[in-house]
Amino acid sequence: MIEEQKIKNDPLEAETQVFKILTHPARIAILNILRDGERCVCHMEAYLGYRQSYISQQLAVLREAGLIQDRRDGWNIYYRVTNPNIYAVLDAVQNFTGRPVESSDGRVVSCNCPHCIAKENKG
Repeated sequence: MIEEQKIKNDPLEAETQVFKILTHPARIAILNILRDGERCVCHMEAYLGYRQSYISQQLAVLREAGLIQDRRDGWNIYYRVTNPNIYAVLDAVQNFTGRPVESSDGRVVSCNCPHCIAKENKG
């Protein structure tokens, strides 16, 4: 849930802030990547094709809004969605625009983080 100190007490203002955060295509793409569970920046970089610094900027906005959290594991930082209810909003917009609702576009992407390497070794 969006942190109360970040958003004014007015419920309409809180709703407006959520929509403002979701007005950026990279942020929506990041949230969709996180549907499948936590991911590192290098995974998002490989999937989206954006520079690490650009993704980090968008992650900072999502984190400051309270939509995602991070977890450090050694050198890697993993991100996850704090409240999966955000996907009801994204799904509704995707349904409204006629875009199919899915976690990814079918691409399988891996990077050199321990999380991806472990998955490759299992499969």
